[in-house]
Amino acid sequence: MKFTVLGSGSTGNAVLICTEKTKVLVDVGLSAKETLRRLALMGIDCKDLDAILITHEHSDHAGGLRVFLKSVDCRVFVSEATENSYYTTRKGIQNVESEAVKRRDVLKNRTEKIESSREFRIGDIDFEPFSVPHDAADNFGFVAKNKGVRIATLMDLGCMTTLIKDKLRSCDAIVIESNHSRDMLRACPLYSWDLKQRIMSRTGHLSNEDLSEWLTGEYDGSARNIVLAHLSQRANEPHLARLMAESALQMRPELFKAETKITLSHHKEPTEWIGF
Repeated sequence: MKFTVLGSGSTGNAVLICTEKTKVLVDVGLSAKETLRRLALMGIDCKDLDAILITHEHSDHAGGLRVFLKSVDCRVFVSEATENSYYTTRKGIQNVESEAVKRRDVLKNRTEKIESSREFRIGDIDFEPFSVPHDAADNFGFVAKNKGVRIATLMDLGCMTTLIKDKLRSCDAIVIESNHSRDMLRACPLYSWDLKQRIMSRTGHLSNEDLSEWLTGEYDGSARNIVLAHLSQRANEPHLARLMAESALQMRPELFKAETKITLSHHKEPTEWIGF
């Protein structure tokens, strides 16, 4: 099994998970054109995708789905609550009613209903979903499993819950957000106070500091790779996010040292393949 983060940030998110038999695109928050370009960069023909998995309805995770579906024939795995919310008003769309009709038309007879608390399979990949705290209808992270390899992906979460910490144990790789620096967010002149409060809330986004606390204290050290995702372009700095994560790993007690590689995702280009 291998994966790449095709792009991650407030402008759009997408992750590609593959085995020799199965290719699953997780979220289509990038534009259709950009998603196609990045798939091609990684040597993937969009027509070879076996499925698209949508974790939640926010535009930076599903905004490119409608147009992208014109280029592929695969099924869309989505929960009922997320699908219904996908049809409702989205910020930045002027003709909401028209857009809702287009979305319904393109998804008609193309969805596979899943639940955010029940395992499902796509090809030879087993997905173990789990709820994460975020202000979306039914947002979930998941552990993708194949032949004993476990890859966890979770973005858009406001805090590390007991359930999340449990699901992240014994994973070989983890894609997790390190959205903002608390100080940079508070000082950001471009965000309103209401938006800052939303981001910092328990249903907002995970900070560098939150992630560092988990890495030092409750992370089990099993993952060979952790990819930092969903970095804010206005309230974070990539080198700072990496430095804080690596420093947190170094601060672990001697008996629990972790040889984990920290990789940064980027909003403009895919990461290299990470394989097992």
